[in-house]
Amino acid sequence: MYAVFRSGGKQYRGTQGDRLKLEKIQAEEGASINFNEVILVGEGADVKIGKPYLKDISVVATVLRQGKSKKVPVVKFKRRQNYLRQGTHRQFFTEVEITAIGDQKIPEAPKKAATKKVAKKAATKKVAKKAATKKVAKKAATKKVAKKAATKKVAKKAATKKVAKKKT
Repeated sequence: MYAVFRSGGKQYRGTQGDRLKLEKIQAEEGASINFNEVILVGEGADVKIGKPYLKDISVVATVLRQGKSKKVPVVKFKRRQNYLRQGTHRQFFTEVEITAIGDQKIPEAPKKAATKKVAKKAATKKVAKKAATKKVAKKAATKKVAKKAATKKVAKKAATKKVAKKKT
């Protein structure tokens, strides 16, 4: 049986016992990891496809090691502009071995939903406070503008133009 799962913004295909190099995952060596974003599980003609993910199915893996990949040259170059920058890059990775594929209950799902509700309530309170302070600020601003307009109503002097005499 094989599975296609998502980790670090990429999709990986693996079977039980496979060793994969994934994007860096914050876990210690020997730790067990559940990948809950399983896109496809199957073998032969029996294939299950998620929309977008399969529910209650996960891929369990153990962390073998953390490391850095080989150096890759990085070149930034613009022709005829006297612009050349050269450097190197080493990408971090986590090597895992898939230990199980199949039905796994996810105990973390209720905790995430509860924290989202609390966060939404706190966000609505903050928005309400900001709206109240903005209304007070607008009222104060309109009063200041009204006072300024009242003081500027001073009679303007009529300017008389001098007519230039024509030269003859």
